[in-house]
Amino acid sequence: MISESLDTYFPKLAMMPELKKDIMTISKMIKIEAGTVILKQGAYIKIIPLLISGLAKVFKEDEDGHEVLVYYIKPGESCVMSVTTLVHHGVSQVKAVIEEDAEVVVIPADKAMMIAKKYPQWNEFMYDLFNIKFEELLTVIKILTFSNKDIRLLEYLKKEAILKKSSILHTTHQQIAYELGSSREVISRLLKKLESEGAIALQQGSIQVL
Repeated sequence: MISESLDTYFPKLAMMPELKKDIMTISKMIKIEAGTVILKQGAYIKIIPLLISGLAKVFKEDEDGHEVLVYYIKPGESCVMSVTTLVHHGVSQVKAVIEEDAEVVVIPADKAMMIAKKYPQWNEFMYDLFNIKFEELLTVIKILTFSNKDIRLLEYLKKEAILKKSSILHTTHQQIAYELGSSREVISRLLKKLESEGAIALQQGSIQVL
């Protein structure tokens, strides 16, 4: 099961037989339900996840407990912040939550360090992934800093629709506010504005991106 999953979703890691064999030896595949926190901000790194299916989101929390969505973890990806934090023996600066029921290949943190020291291919994969997530982070910063709130909200909804492969999003105004670091009242007002502009259609318990 792990072998086929690595071949399909992590071909760069699977293409080297020795690396693939070691990953299979030290890891296990588990199913994680939506809503599960797999990494707490301020905690030490215990595992490195390789996402096979589902979706995870990474948040940054400020001193007042407000959280903002930083980036997504999709199938074929891992949490690069966990990897970089592990290398520096620090505590996590972010929180990771499973958004959709997921299958994950879990590598213990100490074993991941061994893999990193032994195989340059592992580090190359992580460097490539870091660049991808850095670009996503720059986009988030641009939206948060320079965009109007309605543009920021629409970009968020479009991203969600792409990732979930559906134009209909089953979510709440409060959940969106939580992920964008805003208030439910502001989000509700902006959603009404976007609907009046023909960008979305509001339905009971869902939002359709047009």
